[in-house]
Amino acid sequence: MSAAKVLEFEELQRITGYTRRADVEKTLRAQGIRIFAGRKGPWTTIDLVNQAGGLRVADNDTYGPDIV
Repeated sequence: MSAAKVLEFEELQRITGYTRRADVEKTLRAQGIRIFAGRKGPWTTIDLVNQAGGLRVADNDTYGPDIV
């Protein structure tokens, strides 16, 4: 598990330029960014934003079928 930086609702509002929760969520989903529901609003991580942009996080804990 990586120590990904969490982007909280306030940061997502600033990044997207929207203030309403529904607008922020709609924009992130339209861009393929996975979001989670939090008590203070939606949140995501830098890794999930990068993944939506086509970048992959190095996963050192993945094993191929040949190792099993």
